Amino acid sequence: METDQTDQTNRTDRTDRADGNQDSERAPIDAARPESTISTIGTDHVTLIGSNEADTISFYRDVLGMSLVCRQPNLDDPSSTHLFFDTGDGRIITFFVGDQPSRDGPQRPGVGAVHHLAFRLHPEEFEESKESLREAGHRFSEFDRGAFHSLYTRDHNGLTIELATDKYAIPDDRRGDVLAAAHHHRVEAGAEYVDDEHLKAALEGLDLPVERYDLPDAATGASVGD
Repeated sequence: METDQTDQTNRTDRTDRADGNQDSERAPIDAARPESTISTIGTDHVTLIGSNEADTISFYRDVLGMSLVCRQPNLDDPSSTHLFFDTGDGRIITFFVGDQPSRDGPQRPGVGAVHHLAFRLHPEEFEESKESLREAGHRFSEFDRGAFHSLYTRDHNGLTIELATDKYAIPDDRRGDVLAAAHHHRVEAGAEYVDDEHLKAALEGLDLPVERYDLPDAATGASVGD
């Protein structure tokens, strides 16, 4: 009897966690633009503190394939250099670099810090990207993340880099709509995470084509391989 009660409690706990809208005090999930003070129109750039110019270019340009599109003194500290990279879709990531040595051990991010950066890979280049990372001597792990498929590696300073690809063809201007709809399908199903079936239902419900990419099976989770 005690075991049955424990199982029931565990099932209830899982359902409570899965239902992202059950608690009325939590913010609702909605792809519509909210009432707000201002309205952003997209990501302009993200800036990180780097180590040195050579190692930063070696990883982000020569390994990940990002174009180095601008280099100038850091406006806030002219003794350091500001590097600008195009991540592949016109959006920019920048680094303030000096002459510090790189540190390739894993980072320990805290509140307010960057946990990881995620960049998109084309589904048709996913397998080729894995081979390229191996050839370049970069360790990585591969995981099914439910809503997408990802590789995890680290840059020259130990920052976790996620290389993600969509499981389904999703128009860029509908990504928020699809994810919000998939969330609601997940909640209705009592599932803890968005998965294939929720994405498919979301696409169908939004009258979008359901085109699944041919991706390999992978374990669920997230880690950087040894």
